[in-house]
Amino acid sequence: MMRDISIKAVFPEKRSSICLEDLKQDQKERNQNERKRTKQVRAFHKSVDGYAATPLHSLSKLAGHLGIKNLYVKDESYRFGLNAFKSLGATWALARILGEKLGKPVSGLDFSCFKQPSVKERIENMVFVTATDGNHGRGLAWAAGQLGCRSVVFMPAGTVQTRVENIQKEGASVCVTDKNYDDTVRLAAAAAKENGWTIVQDTAWDGYERIPAWIVQGYTTMAAESLEQIIIQGDVLPTHMFVQAGVGSMAASVLGYYAGQLNQACPRTYIMESDQADCMYQSAIIDDGIPRRVGGLLNTIMAGLACGEPNPFAWKVLRKFSHGFISCSDGVAVRGMQLLAKPRSGDSPIVSGESGALGPGLVHCLMTNPKFSALKEKMKLNRDSSVLCFSTEGDTDPENYQKIIHGYRA
Repeated sequence: MMRDISIKAVFPEKRSSICLEDLKQDQKERNQNERKRTKQVRAFHKSVDGYAATPLHSLSKLAGHLGIKNLYVKDESYRFGLNAFKSLGATWALARILGEKLGKPVSGLDFSCFKQPSVKERIENMVFVTATDGNHGRGLAWAAGQLGCRSVVFMPAGTVQTRVENIQKEGASVCVTDKNYDDTVRLAAAAAKENGWTIVQDTAWDGYERIPAWIVQGYTTMAAESLEQIIIQGDVLPTHMFVQAGVGSMAASVLGYYAGQLNQACPRTYIMESDQADCMYQSAIIDDGIPRRVGGLLNTIMAGLACGEPNPFAWKVLRKFSHGFISCSDGVAVRGMQLLAKPRSGDSPIVSGESGALGPGLVHCLMTNPKFSALKEKMKLNRDSSVLCFSTEGDTDPENYQKIIHGYRA
C-alpha cells in the first residue's frame, strides 16, 4: 500500500528580520533564570529511578546520501522504559505540585524524597487526571504509580488498544471517549473539577497555565542532553532543527532551550505537523498572533500529533522564534519510519513511531524529491547543513509499526 507524500510550508517573513534581536533581548531578560531552572530540572530527573540520557545517533551514511553534513536523531524510545519522552514533563510537574503541597523548595526536589513513608502518607490520596493520545498519559500514570498515588486517564476516540493497556499496566484508570483529543481534554478538566482531582495537562488555557509550564520545563532535559551529547562527541553544532508539534509544548521547550543556550547560533528551526491537525501551520498562515483551532476527527497515523488546538504559551514561543511551519501527510512519517528501521550500512537502526519519525522523513523528502527543491532552497538545506531531529517515541503501536515497516510504500 502506498501513502501519498504531501508537504506544505509557510515562512512568516517578519520573523527573519527580528529573530536575532529578540533572541538577544530575551537572553538579557530571562537567560540566567532559565539556565538555573534547566539545571534544577536535570538534577531532579537524575534522581528518578532508571534515569539515563537517551542515545543521540549520528546517521553519517544517510546524511551523505541526502547531501547534508550531519543528521542527528535523538532516540527517546529508551526513556524510563516507557518508549517515549513524555515522562520528563509528567515527573517534573508532579514534583512541583507535590513540592508545593509539602513546602519543599524547588532547589531541593528529589524523587526519592516523595517515596519516604512519612511523605507517602500525606500524598497517597491524591488523584491526578489527564487526557492523552498515549504517551503523556502513560508517563503520568507511571510517575503517579511510583509515588503510590492514583491516576485517571481520558483517551480520545480511535485510541489503539495497546496504548490503553500500557497505561492500565501502570495502574491508571482509563476512560476512552467518543470525542477527539481536544474535546477529551475538556472532559478530563471537567472530571477533575467535579471530583477534586488535580489535572496535569500538557496544554494550557485561560486560568490554567502553571502546570503546563512545568511540563514544558520538564522537556528541557531532552534538549539539554542532545546539545551536551553533540558537544561531547565533538560534532558540529546543528544548523537546522526539525521539531514536531501537537499542542506545541515539546517544540517550544526545545526551541526555547536552544535559543537560550546558543543565542544567535540557534539553529534554523522548522515546526512540523500532520496535515490533519495542523493548527500551528494554519495559525502561521493567518499570522495575526492568535492561535487557530483545527476541528474534526484529526484522522492521522501520527496519534501523538493529533491535536487541533495549540497551547497558547507554546504558540507565542514558536511564532516568535521558528523559521517556518510545515504541514505533512502521513506518507512523510511512513518514509521516516522505514528509513530509520532499515538504515544504510554503517548507521544505527532506530525504532521510531509514527509521530517520532516525521523529522527524518521530511528531511529525506526535501533532499531527494525534485518536487520540493524550492522548499529545500528556501530552508537553506545544503551540503553544509547539520540537522537535528527528535524521535519522540518508539513503536507505541507495535502492530501498525510492523505493517508500516514491512507493508507500506511511501
